[in-house]
Amino acid sequence: MSVRKNDRIELEIKSCTAQGDGIGYYDGLTIFVANAAVGDVVIAHLLKVKSKIAFAKVEKIIVPSQDRIEVDCPVFSKCGGCTFRHISYEQELEIKQNEVAQTMKRIGHIEIEPQPIIGAKKYNRYRNKAQYPISIENGNLKIGFFAPRSHRVVDCRDCLLQPESFENILETFDKWVTENEINIYDEIAHRGLLRHIYIRQVSGGDTLVCAVINGDSLPHTDRLIEGLTRNNPKIKGIVLNVNKHKTNVILGKKCVTIWGDGYITDKLCGLKFRISPLSFYQVNSKQTEKLYEKAAEYAALSGNETLFDIYCGIGTIGLTLASKAKQVVGIEIVPDAVENAKENAKINGIENARFICSDAAKAAEQLKSEGVFADVVVVDPPRKGCSPELLNTIIEMSPDRLVYISCNPATLARDCAILDNHGYKTSHLTPVDMFPRTGHVETVVLMSRK
Repeated sequence: MSVRKNDRIELEIKSCTAQGDGIGYYDGLTIFVANAAVGDVVIAHLLKVKSKIAFAKVEKIIVPSQDRIEVDCPVFSKCGGCTFRHISYEQELEIKQNEVAQTMKRIGHIEIEPQPIIGAKKYNRYRNKAQYPISIENGNLKIGFFAPRSHRVVDCRDCLLQPESFENILETFDKWVTENEINIYDEIAHRGLLRHIYIRQVSGGDTLVCAVINGDSLPHTDRLIEGLTRNNPKIKGIVLNVNKHKTNVILGKKCVTIWGDGYITDKLCGLKFRISPLSFYQVNSKQTEKLYEKAAEYAALSGNETLFDIYCGIGTIGLTLASKAKQVVGIEIVPDAVENAKENAKINGIENARFICSDAAKAAEQLKSEGVFADVVVVDPPRKGCSPELLNTIIEMSPDRLVYISCNPATLARDCAILDNHGYKTSHLTPVDMFPRTGHVETVVLMSRK
């Protein structure tokens, strides 16, 4: 091998991964360079060298890429959030479009050209939710986000992806923690009280604040409530979430409202949705509307179909499609989410939707016994994709069309390949940039029965 760790080499960046790493080639090695841009010519400092690949960082930019832009965040590259703050948004969209297309071919062996990616008009301040870990380091309180591939907190009170009002809420927490000597959770020792600060905000500015604690109660909540509500009149509720488990999962299952309401209400696709701390709700409301419009297009409902919405959560997808269907059946295994979905149907006056708290296989058997069958199925699973059992259930349901919404191109491609082998053809595919400046991309796929 001609190069070793800590060598410096001149390298031209030829392509870029979805994780924001530039790719160059040197003496038979494929070299991944953090925070590089396609077209850069750099001096790369090699950090790790293997037989066929190496990892490096940019030590000096000799010729900058035409797509390179000035970084506008002081903790970019330290924080594990954004991956594309160093390149133009147009180039980011191109990378994500290519990532979806290549992943479908490489993993799913499905030759399909995606429709043009649906980009966002706003790529800063778009998130409606943030979860901030807290730690004490050298006696200093840190509130922010985890560094890449670690649980070391990078202090960041004003993230450019979050609403500006979140910074004031964090500063209020900082002052309250310091003045009242609140114990901060240590995840290694599993001791301490305050674990995370969790904030949600909907269009119009209404805000829900949640403190995640390793205990049943929090001292001096009256002072916290007074500080938060005095400085932030848009706060509609303050909640404690109890998580006493030694786990990386942020939220526990129990919530206690200590002031105001335990939820906020957002408007999406003309409907109202109540959102609690435990509700799954897409973090980019504007792009969610575009995503659901594409899902509706692919579902192609005429008013005569029965639609099954699997992983329905609080009912957002199914309820936005209900006016176009004969009936909607939402299936969800989380009891609180099902109750939220029923409430959301009620407040929107939707009478042709029902929600079942069950796994998909048991729900399908129940519905089959009632003579209810799906013409169209919508599924929006977590990043791990659909389980083999769920895929088998969908195949047995034998809907005419399946609309698959995914936040992970790799598991999407895997599942589409399985469904393709069981009689479903992937006919249309559209990436949607729900998470600008990050390495994530959402995709909506139409599969039709062959």
